[in-house]
Amino acid sequence: MSLLDVTDAVWRKSSYSNGEGGACVEVADGFRGVQPVRDSKAAGGPAVLFSAGAWRSFVCALKSGSLRPR
Repeated sequence: MSLLDVTDAVWRKSSYSNGEGGACVEVADGFRGVQPVRDSKAAGGPAVLFSAGAWRSFVCALKSGSLRPR
């Protein structure tokens, strides 16, 4: 298993972030086939890697409103 080095990644915060330090995620673009995601409150912590297709499906589901809290 190889690890993806995201040391020099440029992270961007969710556009839904209110800037008050709430529960936000950051993503780093430019990694072929994967989408690194991390907790914005723990920027030095680990990143979770999603396949590009899985991340795209998740974002589309959020935008369409098909993911609703129970």
